[in-house]
Amino acid sequence: MLTKDYKQKIIKKFRTHDSDTGSAQVQIAILTEEIKSLSDHLKEHKHDHSSRRGLLRKVSERRKLLKYLQKEDGKAFADVAKKLNLKIAKKLQAEEDALRKEQELDEITIGTEEIKAVEADEVKK
Repeated sequence: MLTKDYKQKIIKKFRTHDSDTGSAQVQIAILTEEIKSLSDHLKEHKHDHSSRRGLLRKVSERRKLLKYLQKEDGKAFADVAKKLNLKIAKKLQAEEDALRKEQELDEITIGTEEIKAVEADEVKK
């Protein structure tokens, strides 16, 4: 269970405007901290099945919120995922890097083709 002060710190860090207390970003951040807390608890108390059920429920709720945020605002989704160091952020970063490399290769290929076209025109003259 998170303390009131700790929740307030999380809200201040992830809020979208001054009076924001319940945006998707804030809810995701709070759920992430609760998930971490429950995970630590379950490492020590392996047979606490009611807490395990609560953990699974929180993970499911966070997944739904992340899916919603990704659909509505991709930039905010990526920002929250990076700030919280979620696995999906690493996956998104890898996809962005692959896309960037592909674009660079396309630019190089286009540049090479343009040079060949210019050289062919000069040979014709």
